[in-house]
Amino acid sequence: MMTIRLMKKEDERAVVDMMRTFYQSPAVYTDGSEEIYLSNVRACVGDSPYIKGYILEEDDLIIGYGMIALSFSTEFGKPCIWLEDLYLVEEARDKRYGGEYIRFIMDHYPDAIYRLEVEKENEPAYHLFRKLGFETMPYLEMIIR
Repeated sequence: MMTIRLMKKEDERAVVDMMRTFYQSPAVYTDGSEEIYLSNVRACVGDSPYIKGYILEEDDLIIGYGMIALSFSTEFGKPCIWLEDLYLVEEARDKRYGGEYIRFIMDHYPDAIYRLEVEKENEPAYHLFRKLGFETMPYLEMIIR
């Protein structure tokens, strides 16, 4: 059975280790860096109003993490939850934990819209998100770094 809890400062090393693996996979477009990983985790466990981090556990062992960014959608006139990172260690995949995590977030933010990015090559994630009701948006995403 999986449990989900808020990320704590003492989770930093485990989450950064998972981020290294996640950001080097085809699931993520950019490679990240130690500075980015640490900044993300520290924002999750700090007092940032923009990001929350969650730990996924099975039998008291960390098996993954998730991060959400909180914003507001003027297009839809309501809060917007960006499902940022969602990573499960290999042994925890194919156990429906990804869907369980997303439903957990939706239950905690029932009046929001939910957005995410998924790489085309990440077929298991794409199919999961479609099954959960996510639709492909017709936008091109643009960025300044």
